[in-house]
Amino acid sequence: MKNALSLSVLRLIYWFLKRFMRKDVIVAPLNFDKMDSIYDIKLLDIKGNLTDLSVYKGRKMLIVNTASACGYTPQYSSLQKVHEKGDVVVLGFPCNDFGAQEQGSESEIASFCEVNFGVSFPLFSKIHLKGENQHPLYKWLSDSSLNGWNTQLPDWNFCKYLINEKGDLVKYFSSAVDPETIEY
Repeated sequence: MKNALSLSVLRLIYWFLKRFMRKDVIVAPLNFDKMDSIYDIKLLDIKGNLTDLSVYKGRKMLIVNTASACGYTPQYSSLQKVHEKGDVVVLGFPCNDFGAQEQGSESEIASFCEVNFGVSFPLFSKIHLKGENQHPLYKWLSDSSLNGWNTQLPDWNFCKYLINEKGDLVKYFSSAVDPETIEY
């Protein structure tokens, strides 16, 4: 009886979130299954070193597509503050797919972020989020057969995906959502 009540309460909370939350936030449905692990995806960090997301296993991750010449670029400051709190590791993925707003090299991007915003969170090599050269990370983030529920690709720079400690995609946030307003 207690478990049935708990499930009913969870369903009610889920319905409420879906019904009344802002349109720029997408919430994962209850009891979703995913096929492949996000931890297996290979990445190059901003210095060109091969890595994967398994180094963040057991931690919440906020994955953000970034750009240096975007109206949302000041969010780097908010992302850094969120990262410093320690509740979530922020991972920045520079991308030139929207408005050609990230034309710099990896070293120029890293320098820009450090000098202008004091960024110390992990940055990765520039990637494509869409099209035939779409990076496997963004394929996983936007393919419901892989992540269990979401099909939303970023529609601009500074879109955010929240991954829980188990490696499940739990929320998508549009560019307009300030990272400091997100509950982690």
